[in-house]
Amino acid sequence: MQAAGKLADNILHFGRLLRASGMPVGSDRVLDAVTALEAVGLLRRDDFYGVLRAVFVSKHTEQALFDQAFHLFWRDPDLLRRAMALMLPSISAPSAPKDETASRRLAEAMLPQAAPRAMEGEPDLEFDAALSFSDQEMLRKKDFEQMSLAELDAARAAIRKLRLPLQNIRTRRFRAGSSGDRVDMHGTLRQSLRRGGVINLSFKRPRHRHPPLVLLCDISGSMSRYSRMLLHFMHAITGAQDRVYSFVFGTRLTNISHLLRERDVDAAMRRVTEIVADWDGGTRIGHCLREFNIRWSRRVLAQGPVVILISDGLDRDAAAGIGPEIERLHKSCRRLIWLNPLLRYDAFAPKSMGVRAILPHVDEFRAAHNLDSLMALAEALNRPQTGFGVEKFRKELSAG
Repeated sequence: MQAAGKLADNILHFGRLLRASGMPVGSDRVLDAVTALEAVGLLRRDDFYGVLRAVFVSKHTEQALFDQAFHLFWRDPDLLRRAMALMLPSISAPSAPKDETASRRLAEAMLPQAAPRAMEGEPDLEFDAALSFSDQEMLRKKDFEQMSLAELDAARAAIRKLRLPLQNIRTRRFRAGSSGDRVDMHGTLRQSLRRGGVINLSFKRPRHRHPPLVLLCDISGSMSRYSRMLLHFMHAITGAQDRVYSFVFGTRLTNISHLLRERDVDAAMRRVTEIVADWDGGTRIGHCLREFNIRWSRRVLAQGPVVILISDGLDRDAAAGIGPEIERLHKSCRRLIWLNPLLRYDAFAPKSMGVRAILPHVDEFRAAHNLDSLMALAEALNRPQTGFGVEKFRKELSAG
């Protein structure tokens, strides 16, 4: 029983390591791992590895990180030295893991207190405002994929404070006013009855309100680096204003508007992960846009919304059906903005068939790979700007 207890404790610590490295591992999975090992037994090492992988790994993108963590935690006798070696870029060895991002995050998870301990015994330093501003600038410009765990946490905190100040527009409805171009007959009659027949004209004026916002986010394998951060962005927008409708798509379309209204962002992300079945798979943009236009357009596009499409434009169906559906979407909304992480490359060109099909039907074409790009979007939505980033590539399309 004592050995079993130690094994359970080790599995608990292993689960904490995986969770600190970025994998969605909770106490329920740790209990499942212990139960599964009791049923399978510990006669073979391969069985032990297979059971833990089956319980803790839910997506193929987590496989590399799990293998590194398993090797370091269960087999390497010099665990801390190897973890420190992963954090030194000047050291290279034939057995070094290929996934550098996973290695860096795993090393940070295994040694979360390394940096503070190195500073023990040194006097406290006061940093001036210029240095703090410089650090913030670096974080804003850094690619989400290149961020460490601490930087990702800081980026999520910044995204939670982000707001999209949509410009108010005139609606077809009216409200009471002290003056105006229209006489409010109902209000005038009500006032007359209250005052015993004395007639004082009441007026009404147009009501102004921000338009609805519709978000369509690609969660396919080619977008996996950025889709999870952008989901935090969608959650922040949903919590900050009303009439926000959020959808994710890969091989199918899923409405997650009600899930993102959960105030706890971690609980919201967990519910989205449980419900959405096509994470990190292929992309059928034309099929999903058609489903949106048929099932949801009359419900969420009725009041002239701003639509934000988040996708890299890579399509497994060779852009089949994208053209007519994106054109229909464009004609049904007030403004169609395309956020594409591939714009982080200076040499980006509209070569893929999906990009070439979508680009002629968008009002703005923007990047979505760091905090700066999201903040630029927030600033742009507060003014009636169209044509940003589109004309350059449209010329290339016409020339090609």
